[in-house]
Amino acid sequence: MPWLKLEQGSEEWLTARRGVVTGSRFKDCRDKLKSGQPSKACLEYARDVARERIGGKAPSKFQNAAMRVGVEQEPVARAMYEAATGYMVDEAGFFLSDDDNFGLSPDGLIDEDGVLEIKTMVSSETLFTALVDGDISAYRDQCLGYLWLLGRQWVDLVLWAPDLEAAGRKGLHIIRIDRSENGNEDAIEKLEADLMAFAVLVQDNEEKLRLKAA
Repeated sequence: MPWLKLEQGSEEWLTARRGVVTGSRFKDCRDKLKSGQPSKACLEYARDVARERIGGKAPSKFQNAAMRVGVEQEPVARAMYEAATGYMVDEAGFFLSDDDNFGLSPDGLIDEDGVLEIKTMVSSETLFTALVDGDISAYRDQCLGYLWLLGRQWVDLVLWAPDLEAAGRKGLHIIRIDRSENGNEDAIEKLEADLMAFAVLVQDNEEKLRLKAA
């Protein structure tokens, strides 16, 4: 994928993401009702992307306190990860697929094979779900997307709880997602199929809106 070396959060970075299906929303792209039809979240996201593609502006996503803390803590967590693993992490900007449909903003690249994704555990709900219960389903599609589109071999998902670190507890937890383990290759193929179907849904909505907004 073409690598746009843009600072995450910058105006250039935000512009590059307009009309692009981004990795952090891959889970929404696959969300379906029991009937197999797209869920409300899936359809709303498809329509947002379609709107942006014809020059519109989708409603801004409100950045709450938890999101701001995550942005502020990312460089701290990256440094803690490097100290814990010995890896040197290259900061990444934005990767755009050749067809301009999909985009990724990993929190770092490691050597030739690895990707770093950091999630700051601000709320107790996310902390207990991901760390205590071991349920990382909220982040799994995003991580598998890195393996699919970047052709990498593994992702280190970092769960970072700075308050626990400050209290003398272990605040950094690393979960390795390797494409060769636990049926991940099959999961990547299913992800690809679902995302390509979502791209068709976006295109369909784009054509309908173009027709009415002409």
